[in-house]
Amino acid sequence: MNDDELAAGLAPTPGYRYADVVGDRLFVAGQVPHDEHGTVVGVGDPRRQATQCLDNLRSVIGVHGFELADVRQLTIYVVGEHTNLTTAWDAVTAWFEGPVPPATLLGVNDLGYTDQLVEIDATILRA
Repeated sequence: MNDDELAAGLAPTPGYRYADVVGDRLFVAGQVPHDEHGTVVGVGDPRRQATQCLDNLRSVIGVHGFELADVRQLTIYVVGEHTNLTTAWDAVTAWFEGPVPPATLLGVNDLGYTDQLVEIDATILRA
């Protein structure tokens, strides 16, 4: 189901695809803080988790022939106290090393995996 993503070092997904290309758009599932083995990294550390989500997003984008410049919008979901949101946001701004695409930062009650604090969704459109 995700052969190209697995070859790029991403973890298997449970019953869904990482992404679909439709014309000049890439529809990407929200990226979670998994390493290549499917283990949540950075337990208790929203900075590390945000960075892992973005690293995974970069891999998915590259696998499908898109570039980081094609990211048009981000939604960053963060569990926990307000400090978790600001810490995750700091990681996002550091990761992009320049202007961040338009983004929404949301505090949420829970995410899909045990110990998961961050998930990042993106809108991708080829320039």
